[in-house]
Amino acid sequence: MKTRFAPDRGLSSRMVVTSFLLGLLYVGFVALLIALTRSAVLAVLIAGGMLFAQYWFSDRIALYAMHGRIVTPEEAPQLHGAIDRLCALADMPKPRVAIADVDLPNAFATGRNPKNAVVCVTTGVMRRLDADELEGVLSHELSHVAHRDVAVMTIASFLGVLAGLITRFGLYGGLGRNRDQNAAVIMLTIIAVSIAVYAISFLLTRALSRYRELAADRAGAMLTGRPSTLASALTKISGDIAQIPSRDLRQAQAFNAFFFAPAITGKSLSSLFSTHPSLETRLDRLGTLSRELGEQA
Repeated sequence: MKTRFAPDRGLSSRMVVTSFLLGLLYVGFVALLIALTRSAVLAVLIAGGMLFAQYWFSDRIALYAMHGRIVTPEEAPQLHGAIDRLCALADMPKPRVAIADVDLPNAFATGRNPKNAVVCVTTGVMRRLDADELEGVLSHELSHVAHRDVAVMTIASFLGVLAGLITRFGLYGGLGRNRDQNAAVIMLTIIAVSIAVYAISFLLTRALSRYRELAADRAGAMLTGRPSTLASALTKISGDIAQIPSRDLRQAQAFNAFFFAPAITGKSLSSLFSTHPSLETRLDRLGTLSRELGEQA
């Protein structure tokens, strides 16, 4: 797709490497799936059906889960106006625009490709940010759309999801029905490999997710020419998220990978398991970019 978003060779190379590694894991895991089901056709149907549903309906699933609704230019003229300007700058198709009526200050982009994408903002983030800061957030999300990040992450995460399902199937189904000792050993081996596959794919997708957030920060800030406003939005959102009740944050935590800023960062966990880089890392990168562009304070 033709777009004026700055090309990111680093992002592209990481996508290729991660996709290749996940592909190798996928080949090995499908072999185990065939062994479990004793049917290559059934294995392909299961794997293909899950991938298709997750890929094709990603926008509907995300909007439904976050209680988002598509809005018209008449319903949200300022939001549509900002996205119109940014899409014209980026020379990209305009995605559908949605608003989620929740206080959690955040935004996300989803959809299987740029022509079927949707950018959703919460009423909480619209109340807290000024026009320039909101434009910075929207440019970040439009970068995800332009770089097809949603499709890439959907495909990348599919193996981990499938491995988790088959692991549970083997643990609660296969062993309970089979009393033969050798069959039990085989089943335990399959479970162990499934867990290993899930762990490796989990780490790979999380690493790719963190890098795509940095890449979207950079591309979005370069599109507007104002890294400082994106940094200001990040600071405000992260600070205000900390004031949201933990119960509400836990309900939204499942969608961290989609969000502009994570609902819960998990201070006790290693950065290896995070979907987003730390706030300090993102602000530092934006500060460096601001100096490179000679942005005036």
